[in-house]
Amino acid sequence: MLETIKKRLKKFPLNPAQPDQQDSGSIAAVMVLLHGARDNPQIVLTQRAMHLNSHAGEVAFPGGMWDRTDDNLLYTALRETEEEIGLHPSLIEPIAMLPVASPKRRSLHVTPFVGLAQGPLNLRSEPSEIAAIFNAPVSLFTDINNYQYFEMKNELGALSFPCLPYNGYNIWGFTLKVLVDMFNSTLGVGIDLEYPSDQLIEELRKRGQ
Repeated sequence: MLETIKKRLKKFPLNPAQPDQQDSGSIAAVMVLLHGARDNPQIVLTQRAMHLNSHAGEVAFPGGMWDRTDDNLLYTALRETEEEIGLHPSLIEPIAMLPVASPKRRSLHVTPFVGLAQGPLNLRSEPSEIAAIFNAPVSLFTDINNYQYFEMKNELGALSFPCLPYNGYNIWGFTLKVLVDMFNSTLGVGIDLEYPSDQLIEELRKRGQ
């Protein structure tokens, strides 16, 4: 499985250009880390600290905002990964740069990099940013029967989002979409999830104004 993923990720070559200096507040990079058994590798995921102002408690990749002192976005992803989970850049082999994506309702442009790490990994979380670190097997994401949907409700209405519960964590949003898109592209698993339309999200936003 890992060899197939690596081979097909060649369509996403590394090209970590440096962003425009004026865009530093709206650009981020994350690291999709694969390690472990070659027939069913693990993905390193984090749970964001509960005291954070945005996306508190949500599952995420290690990574963060680009800094003007960073050489490029790959450097950002590696630097933030070391800061958040204690994995030194020398232990990561970057192999691909996935398409830039934006979390819903945020003017943030995130570049996901894919990296291979040699285990066993001795990871430690930075408590100011990370509540927990855990591994999820690739096979979890390739079985459509593992997926569920949940509703986010407020006084304006409700939106339904796909999610993947795992060992007490709820993987959804940007993190889930990046992984599903990657495995659809590399393993041809054909996972087709339903997301709220941009039109519906915009309608609910306008109601709240």
